[in-house]
Amino acid sequence: MEHERDSSSEDSGQWRSAGERIESLLDASSAGGVVARERAEQLVREVVDLYGAGLERVIGVLRATGNHAVLDELATDDLVASLLLVHGLHPHDVETRVRTALDSVRPYLGSHGGDVELIGVADTVVRLRLTGSCKTCPSSSVTLELAVKDAVQAAAPETTDIEVVGEPAAPKGLISAESLMARVHSVSQVSGSWVAVPDLAELGPGEVGGFAVGGLSILAARVGDDLYAYRDRCPACLNSLAGAVLARRAGGVAGDAILRCPICHAHYDIRSAGAGLDDSSEHLDPLPVLIKDGVLSIAVPAAEAAG
Repeated sequence: MEHERDSSSEDSGQWRSAGERIESLLDASSAGGVVARERAEQLVREVVDLYGAGLERVIGVLRATGNHAVLDELATDDLVASLLLVHGLHPHDVETRVRTALDSVRPYLGSHGGDVELIGVADTVVRLRLTGSCKTCPSSSVTLELAVKDAVQAAAPETTDIEVVGEPAAPKGLISAESLMARVHSVSQVSGSWVAVPDLAELGPGEVGGFAVGGLSILAARVGDDLYAYRDRCPACLNSLAGAVLARRAGGVAGDAILRCPICHAHYDIRSAGAGLDDSSEHLDPLPVLIKDGVLSIAVPAAEAAG
C-alpha cells in the first residue's frame, strides 16, 4: 500500500509539471529558427486536439448511457478534471464547481467563526457573501483570501473575478467582509503562498507535530479527520509550543481539543481558531490547511514567513 501511494505521488508530480516541460521543449525548438518553433507549436496543438476529440467521445458515451456516477467520479480526479476543463468537457457547470470549491474551504472558515455563501456566477464573475465574524490575527485576512480565491480559481479557471457582496457594518473589533477580501481582485496583491507539506498526512488523530514551512515554524494537530495549523508560538509567553499535547479540559465534553502550552500552561481551543481559554484577548495564529494539487498544503503569509 505504501508503495502504491508513493507511486501515485510520483505520477501526480509528473503530470503536474508537464506544462513546464512542454514549454521548455518549445523554447529549445526556437534554436532552429522561427519556422521550427511554429512547427513545434502546431504539433502540440494537433496532439492536444486529438486527445480532446477522444475525451469528447468518451464523455459523450458516458452521458448517452446514463453513467452519471462515473462522470462525477472522473470530475473528482485532479488530472482528468483539468483535462476536461481545458477542452470544455467538464460534466459540472461553473456554479456547481464553485459551490464544491467553497465547500472544501468551509471547515477552515468555520474555525474562524465565519462562512461563505455563493450568490451566483454571472459574466465570469463570482459573487460571494462572507458571513459570521473573524476573530483571529491580522494575517488571517490574507490566509482566508488565499483559501477562498485559490479554491475558486482551481475549480473554475474560466472565472475572472470575485465580488464580495457587502454586509451591514461589522461591530467594532471585527474584520469586515470588505476588508477581508479587499485584495482578492488581483493575484499580485495576495501576500502569501501555499507550501506543500505532505508529512501532515502522517499525523494521527489527537497527535500534535511541529513543521518548518516556508521559513516559518508551524504547529499542526489532527482532531478526528480535521487538520489544524498554527504558528508555533504561544501568545501568552511567546515561547515555542513544542511538546504541547491535546487534552480535554476539566468538565469538558467528549471531543474537546485543548492545547496546553508546556511552558506557561496557557490553554487554547484548537478547533475555534486557537481561541485563548484563560485570556480571551490571546489566541494562536491560525493558517489554513487545504489539499492543493492533490497534496496537503499550508498557506503562509509572506509577512509571517519573513518574520
